[in-house]
Amino acid sequence: MVEIVFLTPFITGIIAFFLPKAISRQLLVATGAIHLFLSLFLWKNRPEAIFKSYFAVTPEGLLSLLVISLLFFLISIYTVAYLKESDIQKENIFTGSMILFLSTMTMVTLSDHIMVMWIAIEATTLASAPLIYTHRTSASLEATWKYVLICSVGIAMALLGSVFITLAMDIGNVDAPLSFSALTKVAGELDPMWLKAGFVFILVGYGTKMGLAPMHTWLPDAHSEAPSPASALLSGVLLNCAYLGIFKTNKIMHAAGLNDFSGTILIVFGLMSILAAATFILKQTEYKRMLAYSSIENMGIIAFGTGIGGIGVYGAMICMIHHSLIKSSLFLSSGNILLGYGNRFIENTGDMVKRMPKTFVAFFGGFAGISGFPPFGIFIGEMFIIVGAFRTGHFLAAGIFILSLCVIFAGFANQVMKISFDDFKKGDFKKGGSNKIIGLKERASMVWPQYILLLTSLVLCFYMPDTLYQTIIDAVTALGGGLK
Repeated sequence: MVEIVFLTPFITGIIAFFLPKAISRQLLVATGAIHLFLSLFLWKNRPEAIFKSYFAVTPEGLLSLLVISLLFFLISIYTVAYLKESDIQKENIFTGSMILFLSTMTMVTLSDHIMVMWIAIEATTLASAPLIYTHRTSASLEATWKYVLICSVGIAMALLGSVFITLAMDIGNVDAPLSFSALTKVAGELDPMWLKAGFVFILVGYGTKMGLAPMHTWLPDAHSEAPSPASALLSGVLLNCAYLGIFKTNKIMHAAGLNDFSGTILIVFGLMSILAAATFILKQTEYKRMLAYSSIENMGIIAFGTGIGGIGVYGAMICMIHHSLIKSSLFLSSGNILLGYGNRFIENTGDMVKRMPKTFVAFFGGFAGISGFPPFGIFIGEMFIIVGAFRTGHFLAAGIFILSLCVIFAGFANQVMKISFDDFKKGDFKKGGSNKIIGLKERASMVWPQYILLLTSLVLCFYMPDTLYQTIIDAVTALGGGLK
């Protein structure tokens, strides 16, 4: 039963390549609905996998799976309306790649074997690369190659890290399956030197895919060039999959008593990512690139909270869930902005509050949520992380963390205000944009998915089902996390 959750979209994705665009659009939504049903069934019943050595239902995997499934279903509904308004060549390749992307990301969440995890994360690169090249321009070709090459180098380093972990088993004379769950149980017997080396290479490797600085350079270009539904998946879901590989490896480090070593490295990379976002977001001229740097910031926050440990890990998990919901909403809204203004440059937009009022509500609400305004979940997660940093004596790191968040908020707010309230002046557009305003009819299916995503984030701040809360606690307990 576990395997069918990723095999179903794999089969329908291949079929979508050979269907007319009208049918492939329907198949996209149908696959999203079926996948959501299967994910909820998996959540409720927690069955065992047929291939137990390779796949397993884990708390952190279930959280990621449920987020992936809900987001894909809502994004698929938006995508149908988006495709009707935009001019995308080879639409069947786009929809087929979207569905295959879902399959590979699902496989990541259910992988327990360390090499199957590696294969699944590499497969996400291959499935998502055609999405970045959708518009078939020189810029999208460059972004695609940068994405493939940089992530391939990263995934090669993750493979080397996995090999080092097998060496840690051999030197420690450990006879156990090469799965995360089995390695966590025997972590104390693994050779610490090779285990540390394996963690460093896996962190750098999967951190490249996660968008941690300084390995983040592919991310702004890829998010900028990909169609907005693909950007929503890349930012809201793919980055979480890479984090999952790091999270599972960190569980082994914690079980081996090496959490101080892994935690320090995670804190450093987390702060580097937040500082990189603070540096570049101030002068961004394109709104999609601005959102991409915001994703780098949030991945840094998640890495920082995980490294802090204790209540910080709980905060990191809360930030992961709410970042996915809110950032996906923002990228879908950016698709409306692009269709409405025909331009990606911030200075060529303006007065969105009057021109596109429904999109404005979603976009401004997303900005408030991703910036950590209460009562959105990002605020709650960041507060837990800050409290955790002070509890563990990381005062300097906490100060850098808070200051960087303030700088990012100032830069983000400045650009959002321009898009929303500045006078719109039709005229000399920058190279790469159209000087003809397309206009957009804000049909319901192009705005209510964003509203549902934001509403879900808000509801989870006031009411969290017991099963969801317990799953989060089960996930973070392995790293010594929790609310105590």
